[in-house]
Amino acid sequence: MLQLPAWFEIGSLVVLTLILIADLLLVVKRPHVPSFRESTLWVVFYVGLALLFALLMFLLGDAEHAGQFIAGWLTEYSLSIDNLFVFVIIMARFAVPKKLQQEVLMVGIILALIFRGVFILLGAQLIENFSWIFYLFGAWLVYTAYQQAFVEHDDDKDNLLVRILRRRVKISDEYDGIKIRTVVDGHRMYTPILFVFIAIGTTDLLFALDSIPAIFGITQSAFIVFTANVFALMGLRQLYFLLGGLLERLEYLKYGIAFILAFIGVKLVLHAMHVNELPFINGGEHIEWAPEISTWMSLGVIVAAMAVATVASVIKANVDAKQRGHKLMDEVPHFTDDAR
Repeated sequence: MLQLPAWFEIGSLVVLTLILIADLLLVVKRPHVPSFRESTLWVVFYVGLALLFALLMFLLGDAEHAGQFIAGWLTEYSLSIDNLFVFVIIMARFAVPKKLQQEVLMVGIILALIFRGVFILLGAQLIENFSWIFYLFGAWLVYTAYQQAFVEHDDDKDNLLVRILRRRVKISDEYDGIKIRTVVDGHRMYTPILFVFIAIGTTDLLFALDSIPAIFGITQSAFIVFTANVFALMGLRQLYFLLGGLLERLEYLKYGIAFILAFIGVKLVLHAMHVNELPFINGGEHIEWAPEISTWMSLGVIVAAMAVATVASVIKANVDAKQRGHKLMDEVPHFTDDAR
């Protein structure tokens, strides 16, 4: 098992916590729609911070540490971008005012961190005690990849909990900041933000079910798994505003993500075969011919899949825009264009 200095692991968690608290306070104290320049600077800052962290892991640990972190971070980042697609749909469906979207996104990121933290602890315990769990993780990821690539989801329907609440509680027509309850004509009632938080929370929960098995397919270090998730989620709200309407035009991104999930799923199954202890498979003996896919091969596949999917999506979006007689960026105004 790879080991990093305890002071580095503890110090990293403290620093990351302080950064997240500072980011939260910034949103609370100054709610606004970030400009294109502001969003770009924040995204560059967080990406640079992740790369600096990987460099420190290389210096204090080794190349394997750094490679596992980068591969895990990129995997979680790609899944987080996929999460943004759903956030866009939720924001539009509930007509969330633009000036509230940054606060809503911050709540979504905090919930994602909580859910993923819980699943990381559970996943680490399962892996430590039951090597066969890799079979289940792998099968789940392959199934998720199929769903991602080939099954159309009805994004226009509310989830079950939201539908139940619509029938049972009084909801105001207008938002009151991010307050869950407000007073209208002397009557206490809930605001639409309740539905938004529930929709985003359930989305975070479902994405955590996919993301945690995926990254455990790259590394079994709970520290690397957690920090990769934190770095993938930091800067996500700024990325939401930076990409704007371009998110909806990344048509092939879902196939890149599906390929990554399927690849890691197969990798997990092969690893499970390599360390097999199930008595009804190969007599409970390890399957020696099952190959172990290296961290660097995983990193190459992840980068290639995301690059191909992103470039193909942008080319397709450009072609479609030209057929309509426009330039792509003319059709994708930045969110701040009409924010004032």
